[in-house]
Amino acid sequence: MKFQALGILAGVLGAAVILGTGPSAQESATGKLKVQVNPEEAYTFVDGRAYGPGNHTIVIPAGDHTVLIANYGFTSHTEDVSVEPDGISKVQADLQRSGGNVSGPRGRIQIETGGKFSTHAAVLLNGKKTGYFVGHVDEFNNELITRQELIVPPGKHLVTITFHDQEIWSGMVEVGENQRVIVDASNGMQRVKQWDRGKTLGDLPRFKAGIASATVVVAPVTGSISANPPVITCGQKAQLAWNSTEAVDADISGFSPVPLNGARAVSPTETTTYEFTAMGPGGVKKSNATVQVDPGLNASLEASPAEVRYHRIGDKVVEQGSTTLTWKTENTEVVTIGALGTVPAIGTQAVKPVPAQTKNGAVDENVKYILTAKNACGGTEAKTATVHLTGFIEGIPGMTLYSVFYPTDYPQKANPSLGLLRSQREELTAIAAEFTKHLEFEPDARLALVAHADTRGAARFNLQLAERRAELVKGFLISQGIPEDKISVTAVGEEQPLSQEAVAQLESLNPNPAPAARARDAAGMQYAYQRRVDITLLPANTESKRFFPNNAPDSQLLWQKHSPSKKVLEKEQ
Repeated sequence: MKFQALGILAGVLGAAVILGTGPSAQESATGKLKVQVNPEEAYTFVDGRAYGPGNHTIVIPAGDHTVLIANYGFTSHTEDVSVEPDGISKVQADLQRSGGNVSGPRGRIQIETGGKFSTHAAVLLNGKKTGYFVGHVDEFNNELITRQELIVPPGKHLVTITFHDQEIWSGMVEVGENQRVIVDASNGMQRVKQWDRGKTLGDLPRFKAGIASATVVVAPVTGSISANPPVITCGQKAQLAWNSTEAVDADISGFSPVPLNGARAVSPTETTTYEFTAMGPGGVKKSNATVQVDPGLNASLEASPAEVRYHRIGDKVVEQGSTTLTWKTENTEVVTIGALGTVPAIGTQAVKPVPAQTKNGAVDENVKYILTAKNACGGTEAKTATVHLTGFIEGIPGMTLYSVFYPTDYPQKANPSLGLLRSQREELTAIAAEFTKHLEFEPDARLALVAHADTRGAARFNLQLAERRAELVKGFLISQGIPEDKISVTAVGEEQPLSQEAVAQLESLNPNPAPAARARDAAGMQYAYQRRVDITLLPANTESKRFFPNNAPDSQLLWQKHSPSKKVLEKEQ
C-alpha cells in the first residue's frame, strides 16, 4: 500500500532529523489549524491537499496557506491563513446552498475501499482540481437502508480518490442510465447492477445528508458555442459566443483555456470549426460552431491608350509610346503585375510596351499585362490588359556617300546656282534621305563638305570656285530638309589635287569605269576627278566614294575639259 511506503519514508526523515542531516528546526516547525464548518459534512483542502470532512484540528507546517472549504451543492469558502509555529489559526466557514434541484436521467457510482484506505479520502469527478470535488468516500460507500450514494448523469466519468497529497486511485467509470456501478478502489475492479430506483426518482436536491446517509446528485454539464456571422469573406471577423453551466474549466480549440462564458472575435483564413469543451463534475460537454470563409476577391485592370507605337533602329529605341495601367483590387493581400512585380492593391502606373519580336521588320503584336491577386485565404484571381503595339524594327542605318562632281568652271560667280547637274542632285537627294534617317539613330551626326577644283586657273579663282561648289551642295541639302547646323563647309580649291596615279587607282575600282576614249585621256580624267565636293559623315568619319559617275546620262558634261555653255547646263539642271 502507498500508505505503508509513506510511513517508511516518514520514519527515514525522522531519523534524519535526529542525526542532524534533516531539515532545520525552523523548516520543521508546525502549528494547528482549527476548522469549523457548516454543513458538518463540508470538506477541508489546504493548499490543494485533502484533509477530510467536518470540524477538526489539523497539524500543518507553520507558514502561509490557502484553505478551501467545499461541499457539493454549496458555495465554497476560500481563505488565506498564516500559521505560527506552535500556534493555532482558526477558519470558520458557513456555506450556503447554490444551484437548484437536478432532474434525470441518472445513474449511480458506489465506491468501496476494502478497508485499505481512509473513508475520509476526497472524491473528484472528471477532473483533478479541487473544483471537481463531489464528496468523500464515506458518503458513497453503501447500499443499505440509510443510503450513501453518488448520483451522476449517465456516461463516462473519471473518478479520482485522493487524501492529503496522495492520489489513491483514479480510473474511468462508465455509468448507464438506471445503473449502479460498484467500484472497488482498492483494486480497480468494477461491477454493474441494475438500479431500478433511479426510474422512480423525481427532481433531487444536489446534497442531502442524514444521521447515517448522504446523497450527492451531480448536475450535468452544459455547453454551447455559436458563430455570427457563420459565413465571412477573407479578412472579415466573426464573433464567437459561448456559455456553459455546471462547468469548472472550458477551452476552445485553437485558443484555451477560456472563461466559462464569453465571446471572442476571430478572423480565420479558411473554413474553421471551433470546438468548445466545458468540463465539470457532471461530465464533459462538447459543442462546435463553424465559420465558413469565402476566399473570393475582386480585381480589375485596364490599359489606356490601348494602342501605342514602337520604333527601334539597331539597339536604339527612337520611338516608344507609353500606356497607363490602372488597377483596383478588393479583399487581397498580395497583388503583382508581370514585370512590375508587387504593386499596391489600388494604383496606376505608366509603362512602355516592348515587342517580343527581335528581328527586323514591321511590328504588329499584342503585349499583355497580367495582374494576379491573392489573399491569405487561398483566393486568387487574374486579370489581363492587352496593348496593341505597332511600329518597326530596323538595323543600324548605313550611309553610302558619293562625292558630287561639277562641270568645268561651274558654278560661275555670275550664276552661283548653276552647275549642279541632275545626276548629282539625285545623288544628293538620296544622301539627304539617308542622313535624315540616320539622325534618328544618331542625333549628333553631321555632314562635312570639302570642295575641290582642278589645277587649271589661278589659285584664288579655284578657291572661290570651290567655295561656290560647297555652298551649292549645302543649299541643296538644306532644301531636302537637312538642318543648316548639321552641315559644315570647307573649300580647298586646287591645294589637294589627285595625282594621275591616284585617279587610275580609283578608276580601277570604279564599278562604272570610263569609256575607252576617256580612259586614254589621263589628263582629262585627272581634271574630271578634281572637280568635286567630298562628303564626310561625322563623327563616324565615313568618307564619300570618289568614283566619277561614268554611267550618268550627263557624265560627258561633267567630264569634258572645256567649260560648257550656260544654255546647255540649264537643260541639265
